[in-house]
Amino acid sequence: MKVSFTQAEIESIARPTRTLGTTGERIRGIASLGSAQPGDITFLGNAKYKGAVASTRASIVLLPPGYSGAPGPGQVHMIVDNPSAALALLCSRIEQSLWPKPAPGVHASAVISPDARIAASATVGPLCIVEAGATVGERAHLQAGVFIGRASSVGEDSWLMGGVVVSAECTVGRRVRLHPGVVIGSDGFGYELVGGRHEKVPQVGTVEIGDDVEIGANTTIDRSRFEKTVVGEGTKIDNLVQIGHNVVIGRHCLLCAQVGIAGSCTLGDYVVLGGQVGLAGHLTVGSGAMIAAQSGVKDDIPPKTSVWGTPSQPILLEQKIIILRNRLPDLFKRVDALERLTGAKGA
Repeated sequence: MKVSFTQAEIESIARPTRTLGTTGERIRGIASLGSAQPGDITFLGNAKYKGAVASTRASIVLLPPGYSGAPGPGQVHMIVDNPSAALALLCSRIEQSLWPKPAPGVHASAVISPDARIAASATVGPLCIVEAGATVGERAHLQAGVFIGRASSVGEDSWLMGGVVVSAECTVGRRVRLHPGVVIGSDGFGYELVGGRHEKVPQVGTVEIGDDVEIGANTTIDRSRFEKTVVGEGTKIDNLVQIGHNVVIGRHCLLCAQVGIAGSCTLGDYVVLGGQVGLAGHLTVGSGAMIAAQSGVKDDIPPKTSVWGTPSQPILLEQKIIILRNRLPDLFKRVDALERLTGAKGA
């Protein structure tokens, strides 16, 4: 990473409410509190690392409101509302310099249908395919090997990385980021047992991806059996997530890695699913609900509820059960001892 920022440039990006100390070092790297060296910027994003701030060698430290320690010689403390978010602003500036979009235009090796509509400000990379009736919006960027199916659309300022597939008649909104290998509009998994054979149920619906959605590498979102599978505005989806047909996901949800959502589930707004959560089909998860990692969900989840476990249940109850389960070996020993004393026999 080859970057260089002055203290003043960092302040213009992070916009601290208060700055303590000065440094002549240019910021050339980002590091954790423990490993940072002069020329690095670091941050306190988790209160449990507060004790490491005093000993960090970083030139600039982003700190939350209320932090009372003083910077060391040649060191700067910048007090910001959210240190992690402030660092993200800096990383965004770095990202723009490290991975600039190429000039607009269509690469000579791309295959574009005469009926497709490609905005003049868009970029279509090597070996892309854009089929008949498809639309690629202003300033959209298709990296190498992207497939845009018949009558699909990609909104303005969206970025589709290498190997992304957007199948026929699917819609990708504005400012969407699809990481390598994402598949939008794969067939839903639907079969009927007829005469002893699994006969495929045609999946003739679509997928609609809202504005400002980000979808991680190798995630698949199935087209609906009818109507549409929906991912709402601002939702962020991690790598290796499977979203079944006719699923409707609300706005600003977070889905962590390896989540699996069976068909026809509905998620409200601001739902959080931890890693490897599995939802059975035809469930409703209310807005603001949080489901902890590796939970298996078989029933509807009310709004603003936190659950954990398989089958999932209120998180405090699951924590109590885990504590009690860990005490079972000792409990059996005590029961065995009582049986020996009383002469009773276990069932």
